[in-house]
Amino acid sequence: MAQFFRFCVNGGVSAGIHYGVYVLMMQFIQIDIAYSIGYIVSFVYNFFLTCYWTFHARPTWMRLVGFSGSHVVNYLIHVVLFHLLTVWGVHRLIAPVLVLMVAVPTNFLILRYVYRTKQRDEKGDDTASCVQ
Repeated sequence: MAQFFRFCVNGGVSAGIHYGVYVLMMQFIQIDIAYSIGYIVSFVYNFFLTCYWTFHARPTWMRLVGFSGSHVVNYLIHVVLFHLLTVWGVHRLIAPVLVLMVAVPTNFLILRYVYRTKQRDEKGDDTASCVQ
């Protein structure tokens, strides 16, 4: 339960970063591109906090691959739902909030699987470490 709480707090901050960058950038560029840039900026923050704080794990190349894979799925959910909602007439400031209602639980389940296997850390796989 504490892990899910940390995931939600980290995800909330990540979502805030994503949303803030999106709102700032949409004033200057196409909204789909602004949305994607916000996603990328929040991705970097999210990876390191997910490792260190949410799952209490070292960032490794294998975790980055798993995290990236989960975020490819998450990004596709975001983009498809965001596009559909805006086409259906949902306001461009409301659509991202609705997208999160589907994307957050899906992403947690995928990431929990990625970080659940502690065998990588227990085997002393220091060669795969992203951060020394």
